[in-house]
Amino acid sequence: MLLSTTETLPGTSYTVLGLVRGSTVQCKNVGHDIMNSLKNLVGGEMDSYTELMDEARQTATDRMISAAVQAGADAIIAIRYTASEIAPGAAEVMAYGTAVKFA
Repeated sequence: MLLSTTETLPGTSYTVLGLVRGSTVQCKNVGHDIMNSLKNLVGGEMDSYTELMDEARQTATDRMISAAVQAGADAIIAIRYTASEIAPGAAEVMAYGTAVKFA
């Protein structure tokens, strides 16, 4: 599956199949939350949160790819990511793009 953040694939002929998306909701780990609050006092990267969000983006991407495969796509273009807090300590990460089939 070809993945691209560009709006088009120049020099390539394809048919647009439509929107595909994948999402996940991740929650903070209480133990990590305590350690990260200490980091917040002294500064520095909150490694466990970075890892959590990396995993969430990968899960959302994998689910978006799965939706594209089910639609018969060869590629996903115009890929974007969003994240939003949906409850205290819980964030949704969504990956979405346009599924296309090469001609």
